[in-house]
Amino acid sequence: MKLARAIHFDESDMRVYSSPARTGEWCISGGFEFSNWTEADLTGKPRQAFANGWLGVETFGRVTFVAVTTIEEAERDALAQALAQHFVDVYGAPDVDTALPVARDEIAHMIELCDDHAPNTLLTVARELTESGVRETFRMIEAQDAGLEQFAIHGSLDE
Repeated sequence: MKLARAIHFDESDMRVYSSPARTGEWCISGGFEFSNWTEADLTGKPRQAFANGWLGVETFGRVTFVAVTTIEEAERDALAQALAQHFVDVYGAPDVDTALPVARDEIAHMIELCDDHAPNTLLTVARELTESGVRETFRMIEAQDAGLEQFAIHGSLDE
């Protein structure tokens, strides 16, 4: 079974998100956060989170890139519990038991998204508001296609 972890190639996520995800934490799409948003909500850092941010399920921060990797069943179950608690604490779910099936569905969606990809495949998300709600599209960058020069910051050690 596969899921995705937050990955950072530079410090940009620290600047563009109000609450950046921690490198290495498990992530899901997290599009549910934007279900009641309108164009008026799409400003500044919240706009960036909406447009391109995956949701870390430990810090509940956002990240631009995630990398596919293997997850154990016990880890998945712990993530579902944490996400269900988040639904109680932030979104007003009545209790963890009621929120747990929804949390499991969110994680299952991400597992399904990752399942067909090789480990270390990078994923990005793009969202837009439509008449029928939030539309998400996903892009993958295969590990062998992601050359270091795409992400490295070049400079001189003499400076």
